[in-house]
Amino acid sequence: MKKILFVISISLVAVSVVFFFFYPDVSGYKKKNPKKTSMMEYKMAQWKKAGKKRNIYQVWVPVSRISPYLLKAVLIAEDDKFWSHEGFDYEAIQKAAEKNIKAGRFRAGGSTISQQLAKNLYLTPEKSIIRKVREAIITWRLERALSKRRILELYLNVVEWGDGIFGAEAAARHYFGKSAAELDPIEAARLAVVLPNPVRYNPAGDQKYVVSRSNVVYNIMVRRGIVIPVYEEILEENTISDNPQMENQPETSRDESLMPQETREEPVDQP
Repeated sequence: MKKILFVISISLVAVSVVFFFFYPDVSGYKKKNPKKTSMMEYKMAQWKKAGKKRNIYQVWVPVSRISPYLLKAVLIAEDDKFWSHEGFDYEAIQKAAEKNIKAGRFRAGGSTISQQLAKNLYLTPEKSIIRKVREAIITWRLERALSKRRILELYLNVVEWGDGIFGAEAAARHYFGKSAAELDPIEAARLAVVLPNPVRYNPAGDQKYVVSRSNVVYNIMVRRGIVIPVYEEILEENTISDNPQMENQPETSRDESLMPQETREEPVDQP
């Protein structure tokens, strides 16, 4: 019986691999925008099962109408090597694997933005080897069919930012009462750090995780010259960080010490 189950499992993986090498046709997303993603369908199915009458909230905007601060904050928090990798961050994957082995269960995924887009467009939060194989194949195809800019644009418009809130524009309006183009650095950092679990964390709230992690991302943006603090902030920062040993360290070293965790925690499914 065990041999039969093993053969069936291997066959399912093989069929899945072959299927996703040829389908879906990701090249269509060079120009067209997805109406409803697999993750949206999954969310709607959850609501229906729970007897809830709710709708997906999403407002599509081009990447040119999303605050540059949000673009930078999301990359820092989620995938700092986005522009240089080809879909996979092997160092992050290795660290995630080590973390999972230590925990004795699947917790961290080490996913890049390209991998997260693949999951959002075509898959579900299911935790399984088959899903990860499918995700890897779709990611590989997305990276070869679309530009990095387009991948980022798609991701920022389809990623969940709260229970049923999808995309940067909807998130900016819901949490801060403004458009995504108007987000300031602090708001951008707060939105970025909740992405690993957007249902649990509120970017506009005072949860300890949100406050501390958004401060980390904001400080990195300042050190990289993405954000130019006002005069009072510069004085305060110089007073707080007036440490000769720290000042003698290379800038890259200081950034790395402040970076958010490199392995992405898989979202906890909400009832």
